[in-house]
Amino acid sequence: MQIQFSIDCADNGHERIENYFTTVIQESLKRFDDKITTIKVHVADENGAKTGPDDKRCTIEAHPEGLKPIAATNHADTVEKAIKGATDKLKNALDHTYGKLQSH
Repeated sequence: MQIQFSIDCADNGHERIENYFTTVIQESLKRFDDKITTIKVHVADENGAKTGPDDKRCTIEAHPEGLKPIAATNHADTVEKAIKGATDKLKNALDHTYGKLQSH
């Protein structure tokens, strides 16, 4: 599973974010490792330099083999929380998708 990041935030430390969250995402989605070819992580700060509640957005898009891409989005007050929330939502969506496929 290849993980690609697109970070559009005023926060510095993009390399730290990529390194840390590559591991977090791989661990969280490891049971789907043989089914997913690519994960695309898009992180953005919706307010730019202004601060506000839930102004960080993370969208994670998984590209499973033989299926359409599956995406999940989460808003939070920090990049870390946004990525973690989107990862949890994506994991639930993948569980749901593959659960439906197994029942058929």
